[in-house]
Amino acid sequence: MVYIVGLLALVFLILAIMVLTRLTSVLKGANTDETTEENLGASASNRVNGFLFIAFFVLGVVGATWSFLHASQFFLPEASSPHGRHTDSLFWLTMSIITIAFVVTNALLFYFAFKYQYRKNHRATYYPENHKLELIWTVIPAVVMALLVFTGWRAWRDITKEAPANALNIEIVGKQFNWEMRYPGVDNDKLGNYNYKLIDAANSLGIDLEDEQSFDDVTVSSEMHIPVNRPVLLKIRAKDVLHSVFIPHMRVKMDAVPGMPTRFWFIADKTTEQMRNETGNQNFKYEIACTEVCGQGHFSMRTTLVVEDEESYNKWMAEQKPWLTKNPDYLARVPEKLKAKAAKYVPANSAETPSDSTAAPVEEGAGASPSASLR
Repeated sequence: MVYIVGLLALVFLILAIMVLTRLTSVLKGANTDETTEENLGASASNRVNGFLFIAFFVLGVVGATWSFLHASQFFLPEASSPHGRHTDSLFWLTMSIITIAFVVTNALLFYFAFKYQYRKNHRATYYPENHKLELIWTVIPAVVMALLVFTGWRAWRDITKEAPANALNIEIVGKQFNWEMRYPGVDNDKLGNYNYKLIDAANSLGIDLEDEQSFDDVTVSSEMHIPVNRPVLLKIRAKDVLHSVFIPHMRVKMDAVPGMPTRFWFIADKTTEQMRNETGNQNFKYEIACTEVCGQGHFSMRTTLVVEDEESYNKWMAEQKPWLTKNPDYLARVPEKLKAKAAKYVPANSAETPSDSTAAPVEEGAGASPSASLR
């Protein structure tokens, strides 16, 4: 696909040169007209302005080239995911085509201003109609643009389609002003359901304890850990206002929209340690940031992403305690038929169902009982 776009761009350039050559010959023929107008002489200021057009264009190209080369030291390193590298290749292909078109058209614009400045015996020639030329400069750019849009759509489709069966599902939730993550527990490797009506001070993600898959779910807010070379599916949502998940080194970016869950899957193929060695920066860390201005604390809405080998990830995961283990009072919300399954995640000294007086404040904080909230 890249070669097709490049070939079409080359064809367009060649055809444009041919048409301009023909146009120049027509204009030269018109300039042989001996008709003159009295009292009109070549203006010195016109010549100065003509040369200034050329000088401005040359200096502009030099300045733009210097700016690009100088800024390249601040570019992000090579993407740490296959999707990211594909995205980068599409970006640079698009930028190359746009830059070539920009430079060629502006070079002609400034050159024509210089070449066809007013001179004595110079008469304007109208070139009002050329269907072939109009067809060329309409169809070729349209085809190139359509191919670029199609390749971009394919990249978008790939990261929003169903993730591979072995993907690690992680829920990431944005709220003012931090990220919260929920992992499936080691027992069933599946995320449980959630319900926004169940959100309260302790259950900030609205974990639904009527779903037994949620009993071993783990929540973290300090940093996200993922294994290298394994597909990761981010299930993204927001609690309050619009946020946006951005992992720059993975080229991962997806809006977190209240009431409308989104998703993005990717594969990280470079560990944090590998990136430290590649960049020569032993303090390097992958970052998850918010790229949607979400309030006064937007600047602080960031967390660290740790990419590690499978063994290290499994060790870290084994150290995490399920959310229900850290909130044993919520055992009272588990349906009676599932209490036996949930009890194994609750410390022995807290396994008994809390009294009504203990559970009442939590019910008030939630705003409704789990069964009522789901109806």
